[in-house]
Amino acid sequence: MIYGLLTAPLCGYAQTSKIEEASDVIFQSSAQTVDLSPVDGNYSTDMHQSECHKFNAMNLILPGAMMTVGVFGIKNKAFRKLNTEIKNGMDNLRGGHFFHADDYIQYFPAVAYLTLGSVGIKSKHSIKERVAVEATAYMTMAALTNAGKYAFNEKRPDSNAKNSFPSGHTATVFTGAELIREEYGLGFGIGAYSIAVGVAFLRLYNGRHWLNDVIAGAGVGILSARIGCWMLQLYRQWFKWDNSSSNIIAISPGYDYKESTFSVNLAYTF
Repeated sequence: MIYGLLTAPLCGYAQTSKIEEASDVIFQSSAQTVDLSPVDGNYSTDMHQSECHKFNAMNLILPGAMMTVGVFGIKNKAFRKLNTEIKNGMDNLRGGHFFHADDYIQYFPAVAYLTLGSVGIKSKHSIKERVAVEATAYMTMAALTNAGKYAFNEKRPDSNAKNSFPSGHTATVFTGAELIREEYGLGFGIGAYSIAVGVAFLRLYNGRHWLNDVIAGAGVGILSARIGCWMLQLYRQWFKWDNSSSNIIAISPGYDYKESTFSVNLAYTF
């Protein structure tokens, strides 16, 4: 069902190529402001309104179906039996060997969505538009995920914590995967979705979630990414964005040794 998404027709864009000038900006210090004129220039300007960002009710079918299946699995006896069988199978497969790479891999597509256009990969939108789309998508994802956790109080397979549904890790990685598919095309989308499916599997393997949790999480992620894309046309109107304008940006990676977490610091002048 997830890979069925990947065969959907890609959106058309009227393209005007520019020279990429931002490949080394990732390694700039966050204390500096780097003047790039233009920033992330290797993108295609929209001479016509992109079909990707027009609301289409048909694009609600897949994420809506996945979220519905997830909710159905909470109370349905047959689905709960399937959940238990999968959990037991994963327990046997895992033994005592956990693999917590999913805690970090979940963020890879989100970082790639912002940075691929700055290392020579042709993107459909400028960096400021990608930042706006991603911020909207992840705020939507966080709201939907937390609403589900508070509303359903589903107990986790490995503890008494009642915040299992839907899977936040899965929602996070699928949001990024769908954004990459929309922005960079099917080839990169397949790679991003492969990572997303791997994270969903690891949530089951590590005993952190039930099957219906990850199905619903994937649906939340895909829906959130599409909402982020749909909002872009409104942002263009509200903020009078012009793709051809020059921008000032500073991007730097960061690592918190105490929390063992990665981050990307970004400063942008519109």
